[in-house]
Amino acid sequence: MTPAPGKGLTPEGHIAREGSLARVPDAFRTVVAAARERLPEVYGTRLDSAYLYGSIPRGTARPGRSDLDLLVALRDEPTDADRQAARALGDALDQEFAQIDGVGTLLFGRERLLSDLERYDLGWFVACLCTPLLGEDLAARLPRYRPDDPLLARETNGDLALFLPRWRERISAAEDTEEARRPLVRFMSRHLVRTGFTLVMARWRGWTSDLAEMAGAFGAYYPERAAQLAAAAAYGHDPVGDPAVLRSYVDDLGPWLAGEYARVHGVKAPRPETAG
Repeated sequence: MTPAPGKGLTPEGHIAREGSLARVPDAFRTVVAAARERLPEVYGTRLDSAYLYGSIPRGTARPGRSDLDLLVALRDEPTDADRQAARALGDALDQEFAQIDGVGTLLFGRERLLSDLERYDLGWFVACLCTPLLGEDLAARLPRYRPDDPLLARETNGDLALFLPRWRERISAAEDTEEARRPLVRFMSRHLVRTGFTLVMARWRGWTSDLAEMAGAFGAYYPERAAQLAAAAAYGHDPVGDPAVLRSYVDDLGPWLAGEYARVHGVKAPRPETAG
Protein backbone atom coordinates (compact mmCIF):
# COMPACT_ATOMS: atom_id res chain seq x y z
CA MET A 1 0.00 0.00 0.00
CA THR A 2 1.37 3.42 -0.94
CA PRO A 3 2.12 5.58 2.12
CA ALA A 4 0.34 8.85 2.63
CA PRO A 5 1.88 11.81 0.81
CA GLY A 6 4.52 13.74 2.68
CA LYS A 7 6.81 10.96 3.86
CA GLY A 8 10.36 12.26 4.10
CA LEU A 9 9.20 15.76 3.15
CA THR A 10 9.01 19.13 4.82
CA PRO A 11 5.56 20.69 5.40
CA GLU A 12 6.15 22.64 2.17
CA GLY A 13 6.62 19.44 0.17
CA HIS A 14 10.41 19.57 -0.23
CA ILE A 15 12.67 16.58 0.43
CA ALA A 16 13.77 16.90 4.05
CA ARG A 17 17.49 16.59 4.71
CA GLU A 18 18.13 13.20 6.23
CA GLY A 19 20.65 12.42 8.91
CA SER A 20 22.40 14.52 11.53
CA LEU A 21 25.41 14.26 13.81
CA ALA A 22 23.00 13.83 16.71
CA ARG A 23 21.79 10.55 15.18
CA VAL A 24 25.25 8.99 14.89
CA PRO A 25 25.14 5.83 17.05
CA ASP A 26 27.47 5.82 20.05
CA ALA A 27 29.51 2.97 18.58
CA PHE A 28 30.50 5.15 15.61
CA ARG A 29 31.22 8.46 17.33
CA THR A 30 34.95 7.79 17.71
CA VAL A 31 35.46 7.02 14.04
CA VAL A 32 33.46 10.10 13.00
CA ALA A 33 35.60 12.21 15.33
CA ALA A 34 38.76 10.71 13.83
CA ALA A 35 37.60 11.52 10.30
CA ARG A 36 36.79 15.09 11.33
CA GLU A 37 40.26 15.49 12.86
CA ARG A 38 42.26 13.89 10.04
CA LEU A 39 40.65 15.36 6.93
CA PRO A 40 42.13 18.84 7.52
CA GLU A 41 45.51 17.19 8.14
CA VAL A 42 45.28 15.50 4.73
CA TYR A 43 43.98 18.39 2.61
CA GLY A 44 44.96 21.48 4.58
CA THR A 45 43.60 24.81 3.34
CA ARG A 46 42.33 23.19 0.13
CA LEU A 47 39.57 21.51 2.15
CA ASP A 48 36.33 23.41 1.59
CA SER A 49 33.84 21.17 3.41
CA ALA A 50 33.19 17.56 4.35
CA TYR A 51 30.05 15.52 4.95
CA LEU A 52 28.82 12.18 6.23
CA TYR A 53 26.16 10.25 4.38
CA GLY A 54 24.60 6.81 4.56
CA SER A 55 23.57 4.72 7.54
CA ILE A 56 25.87 6.29 10.15
CA PRO A 57 24.32 9.80 10.16
CA ARG A 58 20.87 8.25 9.67
CA GLY A 59 21.37 6.30 12.89
CA THR A 60 20.80 2.88 11.31
CA ALA A 61 24.42 1.67 11.08
CA ARG A 62 25.31 -1.80 12.36
CA PRO A 63 28.68 -2.25 14.13
CA GLY A 64 30.99 -4.46 12.12
CA ARG A 65 28.65 -4.39 9.10
CA SER A 66 28.28 -0.75 8.04
CA ASP A 67 30.82 1.37 6.21
CA LEU A 68 31.78 5.00 6.78
CA ASP A 69 30.65 7.16 3.85
CA LEU A 70 32.27 10.56 3.34
CA LEU A 71 31.90 13.30 0.75
CA VAL A 72 34.77 15.80 0.59
CA ALA A 73 34.63 19.10 -1.29
CA LEU A 74 37.96 20.73 -2.20
CA ARG A 75 38.48 24.35 -3.21
CA ASP A 76 39.72 23.13 -6.59
CA GLU A 77 39.32 19.97 -8.64
CA PRO A 78 40.80 16.85 -7.01
CA THR A 79 43.94 15.30 -8.43
CA ASP A 80 45.02 11.68 -8.58
CA ALA A 81 47.18 12.37 -5.54
CA ASP A 82 44.10 13.67 -3.69
CA ARG A 83 42.22 10.48 -4.51
CA GLN A 84 45.13 8.36 -3.37
CA ALA A 85 45.23 10.31 -0.11
CA ALA A 86 41.51 9.67 0.39
CA ARG A 87 42.06 5.93 -0.12
CA ALA A 88 44.97 5.93 2.31
CA LEU A 89 42.92 7.73 4.95
CA GLY A 90 40.04 5.33 4.43
CA ASP A 91 42.31 2.30 4.74
CA ALA A 92 43.80 3.67 7.95
CA LEU A 93 40.39 4.32 9.51
CA ASP A 94 39.13 0.91 8.44
CA GLN A 95 42.08 -0.84 10.05
CA GLU A 96 41.86 1.20 13.25
CA PHE A 97 38.12 1.01 13.91
CA ALA A 98 36.55 -2.46 13.97
CA GLN A 99 33.04 -1.02 14.06
CA ILE A 100 33.20 -0.06 10.38
CA ASP A 101 33.44 -2.37 7.39
CA GLY A 102 35.29 -0.14 4.95
CA VAL A 103 35.37 3.56 4.09
CA GLY A 104 34.04 5.14 0.91
CA THR A 105 35.03 8.70 0.07
CA LEU A 106 33.54 10.81 -2.72
CA LEU A 107 35.90 13.62 -3.70
CA PHE A 108 34.82 16.67 -5.75
CA GLY A 109 35.71 20.27 -6.37
CA ARG A 110 33.41 22.87 -4.82
CA GLU A 111 32.73 24.48 -8.19
CA ARG A 112 31.43 21.24 -9.65
CA LEU A 113 29.12 20.56 -6.71
CA LEU A 114 27.55 23.99 -7.14
CA SER A 115 27.44 23.93 -10.95
CA ASP A 116 24.25 24.10 -13.00
CA LEU A 117 25.07 20.72 -14.54
CA GLU A 118 25.16 19.02 -11.13
CA ARG A 119 22.36 20.97 -9.47
CA TYR A 120 19.93 18.07 -9.69
CA ASP A 121 22.43 15.30 -9.03
CA LEU A 122 25.48 15.98 -6.87
CA GLY A 123 23.97 19.23 -5.62
CA TRP A 124 20.80 17.45 -4.57
CA PHE A 125 22.91 14.74 -2.95
CA VAL A 126 24.76 17.29 -0.81
CA ALA A 127 21.64 19.25 0.10
CA CYS A 128 19.39 16.30 0.95
CA LEU A 129 21.48 13.22 1.74
CA CYS A 130 24.67 14.61 3.31
CA THR A 131 25.25 15.67 6.91
CA PRO A 132 27.73 18.56 7.42
CA LEU A 133 30.91 17.53 9.21
CA LEU A 134 33.43 20.30 8.43
CA GLY A 135 33.44 23.71 6.73
CA GLU A 136 30.71 25.69 5.00
CA ASP A 137 27.50 23.80 4.32
CA LEU A 138 27.05 24.10 0.56
CA ALA A 139 23.36 23.26 0.90
CA ALA A 140 22.78 26.93 1.72
CA ARG A 141 23.77 27.75 -1.88
CA LEU A 142 21.50 25.12 -3.44
CA PRO A 143 17.74 25.06 -4.08
CA ARG A 144 15.08 23.07 -2.26
CA TYR A 145 14.09 19.88 -4.04
CA ARG A 146 10.73 18.20 -4.62
CA PRO A 147 10.20 14.47 -5.29
CA ASP A 148 7.78 15.19 -8.13
CA ASP A 149 10.32 17.14 -10.19
CA PRO A 150 11.02 15.08 -13.35
CA LEU A 151 14.40 16.79 -13.74
CA LEU A 152 15.48 15.38 -10.38
CA ALA A 153 14.52 11.84 -11.39
CA ARG A 154 16.29 12.15 -14.74
CA GLU A 155 19.51 13.60 -13.39
CA THR A 156 19.92 11.34 -10.36
CA ASN A 157 19.55 7.93 -12.01
CA GLY A 158 18.96 8.42 -15.71
CA ASP A 159 22.37 6.97 -16.58
CA LEU A 160 21.98 3.31 -15.62
CA ALA A 161 22.53 2.20 -19.22
CA LEU A 162 26.05 3.68 -19.06
CA PHE A 163 26.92 1.62 -16.00
CA LEU A 164 25.84 -1.79 -17.26
CA PRO A 165 28.84 -2.39 -19.59
CA ARG A 166 31.18 -1.37 -16.77
CA TRP A 167 29.39 -3.72 -14.39
CA ARG A 168 29.85 -6.59 -16.83
CA GLU A 169 33.56 -5.82 -16.97
CA ARG A 170 33.83 -5.77 -13.18
CA ILE A 171 32.01 -9.09 -12.93
CA SER A 172 34.30 -10.68 -15.51
CA ALA A 173 37.41 -9.34 -13.80
CA ALA A 174 36.42 -10.43 -10.30
CA GLU A 175 37.89 -13.55 -8.75
CA ASP A 176 35.66 -16.60 -9.05
CA THR A 177 34.87 -16.72 -5.33
CA GLU A 178 31.86 -15.89 -3.21
CA GLU A 179 33.98 -13.50 -1.15
CA ALA A 180 34.95 -11.50 -4.25
CA ARG A 181 31.40 -11.40 -5.60
CA ARG A 182 29.61 -10.29 -2.43
CA PRO A 183 30.76 -6.62 -2.59
CA LEU A 184 29.63 -6.47 -6.22
CA VAL A 185 26.22 -7.87 -5.32
CA ARG A 186 25.89 -5.38 -2.47
CA PHE A 187 26.87 -2.37 -4.59
CA MET A 188 24.79 -3.28 -7.65
CA SER A 189 21.78 -4.27 -5.54
CA ARG A 190 21.72 -0.88 -3.86
CA HIS A 191 22.16 0.98 -7.13
CA LEU A 192 19.29 -0.90 -8.78
CA VAL A 193 16.94 -0.43 -5.83
CA ARG A 194 17.62 3.29 -5.68
CA THR A 195 17.09 3.59 -9.42
CA GLY A 196 13.83 1.67 -9.16
CA PHE A 197 12.66 3.98 -6.42
CA THR A 198 13.46 7.23 -8.20
CA LEU A 199 11.61 5.82 -11.22
CA VAL A 200 8.39 5.99 -9.16
CA MET A 201 9.32 8.70 -6.64
CA ALA A 202 7.05 11.33 -8.18
CA ARG A 203 4.05 9.00 -8.01
CA TRP A 204 4.90 7.83 -4.48
CA ARG A 205 5.15 11.49 -3.48
CA GLY A 206 7.84 11.17 -0.86
CA TRP A 207 11.44 10.29 -0.08
CA THR A 208 13.13 7.43 1.76
CA SER A 209 16.61 5.90 1.86
CA ASP A 210 15.41 2.62 3.36
CA LEU A 211 16.08 -0.05 0.74
CA ALA A 212 13.10 -2.23 1.68
CA GLU A 213 10.77 0.77 1.63
CA MET A 214 12.20 1.85 -1.73
CA ALA A 215 11.55 -1.61 -3.17
CA GLY A 216 8.04 -1.63 -1.74
CA ALA A 217 7.24 1.72 -3.32
CA PHE A 218 8.54 0.49 -6.67
CA GLY A 219 6.58 -2.77 -6.43
CA ALA A 220 3.30 -0.92 -6.00
CA TYR A 221 3.66 0.42 -9.55
CA TYR A 222 5.55 -2.47 -11.17
CA PRO A 223 4.17 -5.61 -9.52
CA GLU A 224 5.67 -7.85 -12.22
CA ARG A 225 9.15 -6.78 -11.08
CA ALA A 226 8.39 -6.34 -7.37
CA ALA A 227 9.95 -9.62 -6.24
CA GLN A 228 13.19 -8.89 -8.07
CA LEU A 229 13.63 -5.49 -6.47
CA ALA A 230 12.63 -6.80 -3.03
CA ALA A 231 15.34 -9.46 -3.34
CA ALA A 232 17.84 -6.81 -4.43
CA ALA A 233 16.94 -4.74 -1.35
CA ALA A 234 17.67 -7.73 0.88
CA TYR A 235 20.99 -8.36 -0.89
CA GLY A 236 21.87 -4.71 -0.43
CA HIS A 237 22.03 -5.38 3.31
CA ASP A 238 23.16 -9.02 3.32
CA PRO A 239 24.79 -9.84 -0.03
CA VAL A 240 25.37 -13.31 -1.39
CA GLY A 241 28.19 -14.40 -3.67
CA ASP A 242 25.94 -16.07 -6.23
CA PRO A 243 27.06 -15.41 -9.82
CA ALA A 244 23.48 -15.96 -11.01
CA VAL A 245 22.41 -12.86 -9.09
CA LEU A 246 24.99 -10.74 -10.86
CA ARG A 247 24.02 -12.16 -14.26
CA SER A 248 20.37 -11.38 -13.60
CA TYR A 249 21.31 -7.79 -12.79
CA VAL A 250 23.25 -7.10 -15.98
CA ASP A 251 21.22 -9.32 -18.35
CA ASP A 252 17.65 -8.83 -17.13
CA LEU A 253 16.73 -6.39 -14.35
CA GLY A 254 19.34 -3.76 -15.21
CA PRO A 255 18.58 -3.48 -18.95
CA TRP A 256 14.84 -3.48 -18.32
CA LEU A 257 15.14 -0.79 -15.65
CA ALA A 258 17.41 1.36 -17.83
CA GLY A 259 14.95 1.17 -20.71
CA GLU A 260 11.92 1.94 -18.58
CA TYR A 261 13.72 4.83 -16.90
CA ALA A 262 14.62 6.36 -20.25
CA ARG A 263 11.03 5.95 -21.44
CA VAL A 264 9.53 7.62 -18.37
CA HIS A 265 12.13 10.25 -17.44
CA GLY A 266 14.60 10.52 -20.29
CA VAL A 267 18.39 10.17 -20.19
CA LYS A 268 20.70 12.03 -17.87
CA ALA A 269 22.63 14.95 -19.39
CA PRO A 270 26.17 13.86 -20.38
CA ARG A 271 29.01 14.69 -18.01
CA PRO A 272 32.53 15.52 -19.24
CA GLU A 273 33.74 12.05 -18.29
CA THR A 274 30.91 10.36 -20.23
CA ALA A 275 30.37 12.66 -23.22
CA GLY A 276 31.38 11.17 -26.52
